[in-house]
Amino acid sequence: MTVARLIRLLPKRAPIWSSMRLFSSSDVVSSTAADLAGVGDDDDEDAPLYSTPAAASSAVLLPTLLQPRVVVFDGVCHLCHGGVKWVIKADKHRKIKFCCLQSETAEPYLRLCGLDREDVLRRFLFVEGPGLYHQGSTASLKVLSYLPLPYSALSALLVIPTPLREIVYDHVAKRRYDWFGKSEDCLVLKEKELLERFIDREELVSRGRSDFSEF
Repeated sequence: MTVARLIRLLPKRAPIWSSMRLFSSSDVVSSTAADLAGVGDDDDEDAPLYSTPAAASSAVLLPTLLQPRVVVFDGVCHLCHGGVKWVIKADKHRKIKFCCLQSETAEPYLRLCGLDREDVLRRFLFVEGPGLYHQGSTASLKVLSYLPLPYSALSALLVIPTPLREIVYDHVAKRRYDWFGKSEDCLVLKEKELLERFIDREELVSRGRSDFSEF
């Protein structure tokens, strides 16, 4: 039997590469570029914070990116607004950003921290970074730690046990409307020169003098 006849009798098989995906050089370049896109961003402390990618099973869809060092506070409280103005003036390096609790922009930050608006009305929120947030007196002292000296030195008060600090904080917070007053509108709308430090400035401006007290 000739070799040619033997070859004809063998079962025919599809070429091995027919089931393989061939990668072009453009595919490799695109993949490499995507992999390297985030390299070096860790050194930029103002870079947005990315939510955990597709915990697709999660019932709550978080926004793609959030900003670090954001204070979420009661925008209609005169005491809170006064504190924000003081921080803006002292924060020469513009490290801290702000968001009114009464704006829709605040909602993703609340969900990320597992809080609702009532929680933040009781104790304001400081989202410092990925998976790192603080409330109440601890939030106040953490904000101070980002300010230049001598203000940052006040953060040393963190050594005081949290329960003791919160007793004082909660006492003032519960009476702040009676002692300092409450506005019907977000107070920053009356001092629009401060808006550049607010991540929700576009929403606030578009809403104008909306009634925030419903929150």
